Amino acid sequence: MSGDLMAALAVVGGASLLAVAARRFHRTEDLPTLDGWALADRGLGPVWTWFLLGSTIFTAYTFIAVPGLVFATGAPAFFSLPYTVIICPLAFVLLPRLWAVAREHGHVTVADFVRGRYGSSALALVVALTGILATMPYLALQLVGIRAVLVAAGLPARSAAGDLVMVALFAGLAVATYQRGLRAPTVISAFKTAAVFGAAVVVLGFVLGKTGGPGEIFDAAAERGALLLTPAQQPAYATLALGSALALFMYPHVLTAGFAANSRDTLRRASVALPAWTAILAVFAFFGVAAYAAGVRPAPGGAEATVPLLVERVLPAPVAGLVFGALVVGGLVPAAVMSISAATSFVRNVYVEYFHPTATPKRQVRIAKAVSLTAKAGAIAFVFGLRDQDAINLQLLGGVWILQIFPAVVLGLAGRRPPHRALLAGWAAGMAGGTFAVVHAGFSPVVAIGPVGVYAGVVALVLNLAVTFAATALLVTTKNSPESGVNP
Repeated sequence: MSGDLMAALAVVGGASLLAVAARRFHRTEDLPTLDGWALADRGLGPVWTWFLLGSTIFTAYTFIAVPGLVFATGAPAFFSLPYTVIICPLAFVLLPRLWAVAREHGHVTVADFVRGRYGSSALALVVALTGILATMPYLALQLVGIRAVLVAAGLPARSAAGDLVMVALFAGLAVATYQRGLRAPTVISAFKTAAVFGAAVVVLGFVLGKTGGPGEIFDAAAERGALLLTPAQQPAYATLALGSALALFMYPHVLTAGFAANSRDTLRRASVALPAWTAILAVFAFFGVAAYAAGVRPAPGGAEATVPLLVERVLPAPVAGLVFGALVVGGLVPAAVMSISAATSFVRNVYVEYFHPTATPKRQVRIAKAVSLTAKAGAIAFVFGLRDQDAINLQLLGGVWILQIFPAVVLGLAGRRPPHRALLAGWAAGMAGGTFAVVHAGFSPVVAIGPVGVYAGVVALVLNLAVTFAATALLVTTKNSPESGVNP
């Protein structure tokens, strides 16, 4: 086993042991409830909320994929920076309002919120199932990112030994999550924050020292003509940034992290501090540019290995191993929160709603724990059994799908809400249209609308809204709709 790999696994092992500290957040006198297991009793303060929210939004795959995309495509990949800037005001405005309704009425999931606002179990079901469907490939992508880092550190690729290491990593995470719920990734998120921020600074220092400085780096990138957007690329760039930001806050894992806060003011403070994470992402995006000057040449179709290869090239072995460990820890937190949120959505909005309405809180927690384990096992099986590109394609579809619940959630905050039937019709149109557009374009996120390229998720959302408002007008005109909304 190489020194890099041993150092990386030591960092990951240390982070996993920190999950024991999750006892600090546990009120042992309380009976087990989903509020306690999935939302840490809604008791996280501003600092812990910032740790958890940032660690959940900025995943390991983000820090691997963005510089890889920058290396492969140049300027268009920088859409991730305005995207992560847009999420800050969205978090400031939307999360506190959603939190307030959820806290007042005991909602644990966003589908609970929809059920309460519209009085429709069918609409709540499609919101829950869409969230689960979109989350699973996102969870699998965390494993793809972790494996790419460990392979660069010396883990044998596609081997029994490599598979055993991956299973062991997630077994430790699964045990901690099973016992402590959201408290485990919350504690690890503090370690992740320090590790990722520290890794960015260390790698940046070595990169600037080994490549001759920013001038040489950008000159090398300019030779490839990769630093400026062409006019034809600008619509796709803008719609990718906007659509990705709108989609992000519909993912169950992000809302789970938000609902765990102890107040609206806590969420506002954490949102104001989120740009610090964007700054670190900008540093990682810069590494994609620096890879040109450093002579990094990933294998064809393997651009996600750009940062691991850069780290291996410019850092001494022990330090490189620590950076690899930090990146692996970066994937553990969002993976844990994703599995918790998917399990909670299933229990609250499928199991209890349709199979066991009288399930006790203790039973709900027990089922959620089992589903959380199943989600992690399914993600591992998916990654072992299919190509990385399959996970990437499904996650691309997941981003388009999750955007289709945006009208139901955001319009649910309005005073006058569309009928739930209109929202169901819009959701169906957006899901079908978005899926067709992505598949027809060869699993490209950008589809052609006349002479310009536009993000497929935005196209599907526009179709969704058009059908929703048209159906609302038709239902109101014919007086066949139920009440436009049910106040909680």
